[in-house]
Amino acid sequence: MVGSYVDPKLVFAWQTAHSLARSSPPPVHDRGGFRVDTHSAKEVKRWVFPQLCAGLHDIAREITAPRHYLKLCGTNDELQSALPARWEIQPANYFMRATATIGETRSLPDGYRMELHQTGPVTQVYVIAPNGDLAANGSAAETTDAFIYDRIETASDHRRKGLGIAVMSTLESARKSFSAPQLLVATEDGRSLYTSLGWTVIAPFATATIPDMIF
Repeated sequence: MVGSYVDPKLVFAWQTAHSLARSSPPPVHDRGGFRVDTHSAKEVKRWVFPQLCAGLHDIAREITAPRHYLKLCGTNDELQSALPARWEIQPANYFMRATATIGETRSLPDGYRMELHQTGPVTQVYVIAPNGDLAANGSAAETTDAFIYDRIETASDHRRKGLGIAVMSTLESARKSFSAPQLLVATEDGRSLYTSLGWTVIAPFATATIPDMIF
């Protein structure tokens, strides 16, 4: 099964900025995809593929240890079709691109405050609740080829108050270039928020890994 075409340059631009946002090594080209040697507590390596290819099949057969991740701009079924049985499909995500700007920074409800931290090309935003708890947060990273959003999260007790939109609009205001595309990978829950802000799905974004208990 062959999925819809996604420009590999766009995927590489997203992963390059994503690596910046998470302080990971930059991606390198590897057998039709892009590999990041993360070596973090959760992840040893990841590969991101714009489409199904022989390289993805080869890597899936070679890897037998947990904490390696295969990601595909395609459906869960497409990725599953390329994997040995030891791999486990994760919940579906969506590769998305902004088709409109959010506009002016959104205000917060009474009692909430925002903290913004910038380190080079990376911006981090934290929304603090009246009781001092972290209510929402998110980050963004910018390169010459993309502006990406990452880990936009709102705590369950603080949802439906516009905090996610406030985080997004504050991050957007940190953009220096308006020619590069705005990109993100959304969960199923997040997709509706981003769609309401003028984002569109470029492709489903499937992920697989090998559970620890199988190794």
